Amino acid sequence: MADLVRLVQAAGVVGAGGAGFPTHVKLGARVEVVIVNGAECEPLLRVDQQLLLLEAQALRRGLAAVVEHLRPRAVYLAVKTKHREVLRTWEELLPPLGGRVWGLADFYPAGDEQVLVYEVTGRGVPPAGIPPEVGVLVMNVETLYNVSRALEGQPVTHKFVTVAGAVAAPKTVRVPVGTSYAELLALAGGPVCQEFVCLDGGPMMGRPVADLGLPVTKATKALVVLPVGARAARPALTPREAVWRRSRNACEICRMCTDLCPRYLLGHPLEVHRIMRAYAYGGERVDAEAHLAALLCVECGVCEHFACPVGIFPRTVAAEVKRRLLAAGVRYPRGRTGAGVRRYREGRLVPTSRLVRRLGLEPWDRPAPLDPVAVPAARVRVPLRPPFGAACRPVVQVGARVRAGDPVGEVPEGALGARAHASIAGLVTALTPDYVEITAQEA
Repeated sequence: MADLVRLVQAAGVVGAGGAGFPTHVKLGARVEVVIVNGAECEPLLRVDQQLLLLEAQALRRGLAAVVEHLRPRAVYLAVKTKHREVLRTWEELLPPLGGRVWGLADFYPAGDEQVLVYEVTGRGVPPAGIPPEVGVLVMNVETLYNVSRALEGQPVTHKFVTVAGAVAAPKTVRVPVGTSYAELLALAGGPVCQEFVCLDGGPMMGRPVADLGLPVTKATKALVVLPVGARAARPALTPREAVWRRSRNACEICRMCTDLCPRYLLGHPLEVHRIMRAYAYGGERVDAEAHLAALLCVECGVCEHFACPVGIFPRTVAAEVKRRLLAAGVRYPRGRTGAGVRRYREGRLVPTSRLVRRLGLEPWDRPAPLDPVAVPAARVRVPLRPPFGAACRPVVQVGARVRAGDPVGEVPEGALGARAHASIAGLVTALTPDYVEITAQEA
């Protein structure tokens, strides 16, 4: 499978379940273990479990190609044991590939790459490191589906998205990349409350959607609608100045945020209570090491949504400290080692069921059935600025006719990124540094 990397790169495949890292770069690593990440640990999300059943053969073809290319010693599909039908299906499909199903307990965030690597292999990824550093490649289920399509010359033009929460009819849909959030919301029957907030992603890590006219990207996993009074909506709705003021005045330095932090439990030097203390009393001048460790925060939200006893915003504070450090060009020093997995880690994992209750999500924790038939779109805005990597330069002009799958944006020479493709056939009706707008029309 010498052409796998080339085909995946040509198809513009990126990580479909997280930061959107270009997959062809991942496939260039030398690893001993491949883990297909089917944990899908965010509450309310339903994409991966349904793909594992409905597109099992396509996923198996993609995994076979990855295995042939990488020649790993071990191959795993990591799925929570509560998904019994998925386990039964893949316990038959994996052995011919030399793989096996790895059953995960139902905790959050089981799908975090570094947590998953430890759960499956017992290996600890170093602080600020990535799984290939310990010989492991982790690939999301939908990413693997897109690898399978790339083998057939099909670029990434569509995205599976769960629309859930306070909506009339939760569902998982397949839509053209560049479809607006407003159209997604309409596909689920619209909101069932007058005042609501929309999150791109799950209730733990999702980002507030400022404009429902914005487009779905290759990394969009869910659109979650929450009433403004929902606990999970508080960080998105609290004014930033109130976040900073409460964090300074109300933090008890109780260290619950640290003691339940998934990365701290893996032994990383990420102590969230120290970041909060430094923030309140002068930042880097007070505790330079804790300040720097904000770069290790994956923003999973356990500290903010579950651990904090006074309801303030440690995740938001750590993310802001990280943002400022990155903007200043500061990176966490490579080569540092962690303290080793904390001996009490297993007793401090957060059960998903408790998380759902804590966030008051029970009324919306419902099935969101997947319809594999692609939903048509009258107009799309295909993003040129991906979640990760360099922006694409447009290779079409306004007035050009394009077919679905035609390249519309290319990565600059030598840059890390993924090309963009037309997701529908039609006419290019607008072009900006951020997107290529295509209006449906026979091409």
